[in-house]
Amino acid sequence: MRLILMRHGETAWNAEQRLQGQDNSLLSERGVAQVKRFRPYVKALQPARIIASDLGRTRQTVALIGHPDAPSDKRFRELDMGAWTGRRKPDLIAEQPEDYTAWRAGTFTPDRSETWLAFRARVAEGVRDWMARTEGDLLVVAHGGVIRAVCHEFLDLPPSRVVPVTPGTATILHFPGRDGRAAQLEGYNIGAVAPDVSVAD
Repeated sequence: MRLILMRHGETAWNAEQRLQGQDNSLLSERGVAQVKRFRPYVKALQPARIIASDLGRTRQTVALIGHPDAPSDKRFRELDMGAWTGRRKPDLIAEQPEDYTAWRAGTFTPDRSETWLAFRARVAEGVRDWMARTEGDLLVVAHGGVIRAVCHEFLDLPPSRVVPVTPGTATILHFPGRDGRAAQLEGYNIGAVAPDVSVAD
């Protein structure tokens, strides 16, 4: 089976390079356009089941791709960024460069933030649960951090080595077996938009 991970469209905070975590901002005009351009990909991929994070930006995205009634699962929420929520990425890099680099690597936890280990575990639990209940391909509409956690858990790619995915694109993992262990990367950051590594989580 295949696990298809779609990142939500660009939000106002993405455009400002602010870390959103579990806070929310609506999709920008560009984000809405990104998602609408992705709709034909969803039809072509023909997932057997579609799930979404329960945060507003993913619910808006899943509705725009034509599946407003898709179930929500809070295990696919973005990493809770605690004290860094709402902070601009350029400011953090300028003020705390070592902490920021370590945070991207999953080895530093800001005040009141979720640890990378706990985040990775809850995302992996959600993936394995839904894969076990799905006959065919599974599409999860989620967040950039969720995609990095999946790559870490199932591809053994540490977060420091994963380039951020562009909003409105998909990453696809192929699982030869149904045990949710070994996976192969079939596609990364694919869709109707060009990569943009400057966009904040």
